[in-house]
Amino acid sequence: MANTKSAIKAARKTIRLTARNKATKTRLKTLNKKLAAAVAGSDKAAAKAAASAYVAAMDKATKSGVVHKNAAARAKSHTAKIVFAK
Repeated sequence: MANTKSAIKAARKTIRLTARNKATKTRLKTLNKKLAAAVAGSDKAAAKAAASAYVAAMDKATKSGVVHKNAAARAKSHTAKIVFAK
């Protein structure tokens, strides 16, 4: 257990931030699966909508520090490549 006031606060903060990061990453994975399903289908409008939602969520995760900016750029590039390839 933490001994100092600052360590106790850091432990509380870690719990809160871990929960936020986990929720954000789970949402990103869900949106990525929806994107993959939409791309596998034949509806281009659904694929573009899913891509837009995924990219927006990725930008928000990057802004809050959950995802590194280069990882987000790579994911967005892959998304654009698969959506507009059809």
